[in-house]
Amino acid sequence: MARRPLPRILSSSSASITRSREIARTAADSATDVLHPLITVGRGLRRLASAGRQRWAATPKDRRGPALFLVAACVLVVALIPYGPLLALITVMAAAAWKGHEPTVVKTGPDEAETARLQALYEALVPYFAVPDDPAPLFSHGGAWDEAFSDYTFDGDGRLTALHVAYPAHFTDGEAASRTRIEQLLHAKSGRGREYRFDWDEEGNRLAMSVLPALSTTIAAQPFVTGPGETVLGFTDPDAVRRTVPVQDGEGQSDAPPVVWRTGARSTEPHLLVVGEPGSGTTTLLRSIALQALRHGDVVIIEGSGTGEYACLTGRNGVLAVECGLSGALSTLEWAAHETERRLIAANRARQSGHPTPEDTRRPLWILVDRPSVFGHLAAADGRTDPQELLQVPLRHGRAASVTVVVADQLDTVDALSDAVRHHTRARVVLGSAPDGQIEALLGAPPHTTPTPGTPPGRGYARLGSGPVLRLQVPATPDPYDEATSEAHRTAVLDLLPGRQGSANPAPAPRQTAAEPAPMEAAPPETAPPEAGPRVREATPVTAEG
Repeated sequence: MARRPLPRILSSSSASITRSREIARTAADSATDVLHPLITVGRGLRRLASAGRQRWAATPKDRRGPALFLVAACVLVVALIPYGPLLALITVMAAAAWKGHEPTVVKTGPDEAETARLQALYEALVPYFAVPDDPAPLFSHGGAWDEAFSDYTFDGDGRLTALHVAYPAHFTDGEAASRTRIEQLLHAKSGRGREYRFDWDEEGNRLAMSVLPALSTTIAAQPFVTGPGETVLGFTDPDAVRRTVPVQDGEGQSDAPPVVWRTGARSTEPHLLVVGEPGSGTTTLLRSIALQALRHGDVVIIEGSGTGEYACLTGRNGVLAVECGLSGALSTLEWAAHETERRLIAANRARQSGHPTPEDTRRPLWILVDRPSVFGHLAAADGRTDPQELLQVPLRHGRAASVTVVVADQLDTVDALSDAVRHHTRARVVLGSAPDGQIEALLGAPPHTTPTPGTPPGRGYARLGSGPVLRLQVPATPDPYDEATSEAHRTAVLDLLPGRQGSANPAPAPRQTAAEPAPMEAAPPETAPPEAGPRVREATPVTAEG
């Protein structure tokens, strides 16, 4: 039986309903502002009437008659004197306005529960900030907390959201271990499950603690407003960077602060290392980088997991190879090393001859390697070369040859990364929940925030070279061929894909549904000339067991 279409009011977009609600809310606010005097007078009249009824109910029955006669006499006198009714009306309205006025209650200090919480926090800090020989201790058992705490703010649940702590000058705030103990204590006493930021003012002996809002997880893959050589890794706090880009956030548009990674000949961090737990979003970040890189360059993808996460990029314009097997990875990385050397030689000859560098040496080449530790294990079992050894030339000389290397692996296999990968990847990203010591070891500096126990996919920290450690939320870029991907995210990713190789129309490929898998392309002949780059083929996925 054919389904009847839904009524138009039910099938229309929710944008009109939201707009109608906003208009109604604005009209209600405007009406409240205009009618505020009438509302105040009406409230006062109601309170005066209620007070009159209570007074009448409290009057003894034997006195109600004389009281009623007195009120009637007063009304008669007012009615007979000139302008009496008008003066009586003005008096009643003034009394009603005064009675209906609600003074704004200004909170001048913490309440009893908040005072108890501040005193408990003060007592918990005494063992860390107090010394026996201090003549005027700022922290002492039973002391006053208001001398040490200032600028405190509580939320609706009575938990601290901001606090300034003044600590004594003898505290060893220059030692990381001492600062960590204080941060852990404040984190535990102020409420777990939230992310805190600690700013130490060592010159003024003050510590500022604040609760950070959660980063937006509704920003999906989209064409970001960036220049050549700029890649958006994700988004961070508004006060952490000086730049914002317009993004489509859910159903509306907003300006979000991006974490921009700059590559190219003048970049100080030409290569990137991404580390995270399984399911933390490392593959999502590489897929997002690949979609942005295809706008201005070529991409080579080496996938060690063998799960086909990059199948949507196979056969696309600008994608030179998507390799999932060990043999294909070795041949592709060997070509990438030779291509880097060729670019260096061509650029050097052009400079010596006084000519501009050739166009093919200036087009960016991106080498994305996902989980190279799996290939290292398979290569060691077969007695073959570790693919990471072939990355030495692109890592060392890639900046001068417009070659960028991005390596992603898991936290438990970081030790399997080669020295060349660790030494030349000065831009780092750590995703997922990880111990503070491991985050500091990977980024080279501790984060100024406390990690939350449960993090969404794509959530972590980023540090570009010697810059500060920034919170990071990677834009949602899932596999469009995955059945679990939502329709909105699938459409967003497919719209960014370039056209198929050899097709006359370079427009994005038609959208695939969850029940309709993407068609697999036939592999081109392996006798392609070396000048054409590595062959594009879809190898059989290879797992660590196989």
